[in-house]
Amino acid sequence: MTVSLEQLHRCHFGVDLGAARTRVYVKGAGLVVDEPSVAAVNTRTGGLIAVGALAEQMTGRTPDYIRVVRPVSGGTVVDIDMAQRMLSHLLDDKLRRTLRRKPRLRAAACVPHDADPLAQRAATETLIGLGARRVELVDTLIAAAVGCGLPVEQPEATMILVCGAATTQVAVLSMGAIVTAERIPVGGDAIDNAIVQHLRHQHELMLPSQSVRPLQLALSGNGLTTQGPESTEIHGRDVATGLARSVHVQTSAVREAIHTPLTAVLDGLGKVLRHCPPDLVADLADRGIMMVGGSALLPGLDQMLRTATGMPVHIAERPDTCAVRGLGEMIEGKISPMRLDPLAG
Repeated sequence: MTVSLEQLHRCHFGVDLGAARTRVYVKGAGLVVDEPSVAAVNTRTGGLIAVGALAEQMTGRTPDYIRVVRPVSGGTVVDIDMAQRMLSHLLDDKLRRTLRRKPRLRAAACVPHDADPLAQRAATETLIGLGARRVELVDTLIAAAVGCGLPVEQPEATMILVCGAATTQVAVLSMGAIVTAERIPVGGDAIDNAIVQHLRHQHELMLPSQSVRPLQLALSGNGLTTQGPESTEIHGRDVATGLARSVHVQTSAVREAIHTPLTAVLDGLGKVLRHCPPDLVADLADRGIMMVGGSALLPGLDQMLRTATGMPVHIAERPDTCAVRGLGEMIEGKISPMRLDPLAG
């Protein structure tokens, strides 16, 4: 683990700052915040107008003096001040006062695998701004594995695929540590962008900023396979005239459009397997891959991975909250480390 379980057990709250959503777990209270990582700012006064879901609804609908910002990119805080203000407003007044009254307030935060020192410092500074006296950093891969119930502390191989908005992380874990891992700069946003560009170039149609997810859901449960629906109707704005228009999009063309970002994920998966010891690969052939993260719900992605690797692929229950739930379990002391007693000589 990135830090010891004993240190995490002393923490009072944990934060998962993701590119898409921010989640906060408070010891004894559970998951108290699950909101988009978005803030709306008045550029004339510098004041916050909205955060979370309300700010996300404002995207593309604001006058010039209101700017919608995302202080987190790729799981890394890029605007510490704005991230602090967003977090402070996402926590209600009563909860903020309760946390600040804690003597020597401790916090834990999820950070992406192989996050550089600058990214780690940004996460630490963000939580210090909320009053934390000490911040423990936990690898997102470890937290997500704990949150979906994988036996990470046992001497057996488990493979996890964290499908985030900006990045995809894949790792093999054993005995509470990462054996080999890869961080791929491709996530749900890249898939969204591929679909947007396809509609713009092939159909001269522009989508509203929040319409791509419904398009993915329209692909149904077998969206990435040939058994899915042949076409779906999409509403948007004509590039030339600016008027509203609807087109029928062939799902085979959509599958082709998102082939490039999905191929990058498969390449990263193959690289991890090539660097994994043979004994652990044999374990994985039986146990398979566990998918977590919001983009794990992309219709048919599990089937595509199953076909490409020949391994069983499972989607975790509530895959989008696995990381913060795993962080919460470690804070609550629900995870018992494996004891390694030295041999008596």
